[in-house]
Amino acid sequence: MKFGMKDHTPPKPAPASASRPAARAQAPFDSHEELIRSERFETIRAAVFASMNLSAALMKSRGEVRAGIDEIARHAIEREQLKITGSEQVQIVDAILNDMFGVGPIEPLLADDTVTDILVNGADQVYVERQGKLELTPLKFRDDAHVVNVAQRIAAAVGRRVDESSPMVDARLADGSRVNVVLPPIAMRGPSISIRKFAKRDITLARMAQQGNLSPAILQVLKIACMCRLNVVISGGTGSGKTTLLNAMSQHIEAHERIVTIEDAAELQLQQPHVVSLETRPENTEGTGGVSQRDLVRNALRMRPDRIILGEIRGPEAFDVLQAMNTGHDGSMTTIHANTPRDAISRLESMVMMANANLQLLSIRRQIASAVHLIVQIERMRDGMRRITRITEIVGMEGDVVISQDLFAFRQNAGASLDDVTGAFESTSIRPAFAARAAYYGVEDALIEALRT
Repeated sequence: MKFGMKDHTPPKPAPASASRPAARAQAPFDSHEELIRSERFETIRAAVFASMNLSAALMKSRGEVRAGIDEIARHAIEREQLKITGSEQVQIVDAILNDMFGVGPIEPLLADDTVTDILVNGADQVYVERQGKLELTPLKFRDDAHVVNVAQRIAAAVGRRVDESSPMVDARLADGSRVNVVLPPIAMRGPSISIRKFAKRDITLARMAQQGNLSPAILQVLKIACMCRLNVVISGGTGSGKTTLLNAMSQHIEAHERIVTIEDAAELQLQQPHVVSLETRPENTEGTGGVSQRDLVRNALRMRPDRIILGEIRGPEAFDVLQAMNTGHDGSMTTIHANTPRDAISRLESMVMMANANLQLLSIRRQIASAVHLIVQIERMRDGMRRITRITEIVGMEGDVVISQDLFAFRQNAGASLDDVTGAFESTSIRPAFAARAAYYGVEDALIEALRT
């Protein structure tokens, strides 16, 4: 067929067997949804919760409790003369166990290593992210009350609460996965649960280089940055992989150093032996008892840290972080939401002003230029791949402007398709301002060699 001409050949009908597997694959999900929303399920569930001592049951293992639930379910089926098959009974018992020990119907998604994010939009919509792309799953909750119940158990497990009077909360699961919950009336279309899964695989800079997230030369420069105790800010959008990159870089911190981490919801996975992890605390119902990131940064300075790692800068704590970086706590790291390194500098300026509006902009910029050495920009691209798009060094000040220079940049090929991004990580071959610092640590030659490749 020639380019630009239409093919009038009628399409061949698809073999009958081609559509059958999809129908068979969908049928179990449809029947499962119908089952867990049926009166039969409610009858058995009510019998189980009426017959069991839940406090005692939760002290046992899932396997031990399953035997008891199986027996109660069998008696309820016989007593009520319910028409339930053996496979349906297994599904009902699994659903009840997931409610008791897990996160309801989305429990299987937590065990799926291909899933990175789980997004619940009310009872009828559960999306997941796989390989950077969102897809709708067939899983559903019984109703909105079921979603709220799961959300409240997640929050209660880490000493937090979520209800109509406090409809938003950040929490975490037992495996370290980060959870955000928003309930009505804030969430207009039903309760929302967003789970950023804890990576079971140990993500290293070397593995990221193998996956194409960065180049071998960038890998070498980031390792040198950690070794030379540079202050690094990782910048990017939501879900771009900032925390993953921060975890990977932290593995190159020396084992003898004392590290203090500060987060809203603990998700950093530092492997060093001497790590103190601090987590913020929201206010209680009386409006007291809250501990902010700024409080924790101030306290961390009294804990004799070698490095301070802040999960994310999002407010006035930026002022205290810059103070720490400028007062001997070299090698500190943090992340920030920004689209470019220049935007990251502007956001830092704005957040410092939130802490002290009387500071002059020139003074703030001098602090940033003095405190921050590198800004690493990471982006989730349209093909779903996370890539480091730029490594920018803060050189200093020229007048009232912060001067920066790019050391690496990702150059995208112009002919790339919509679903496939191709390009190369290119070095600018500029001698970095921290080369003298690298010479002090004996790695200047390795730094120059990495920038030449």
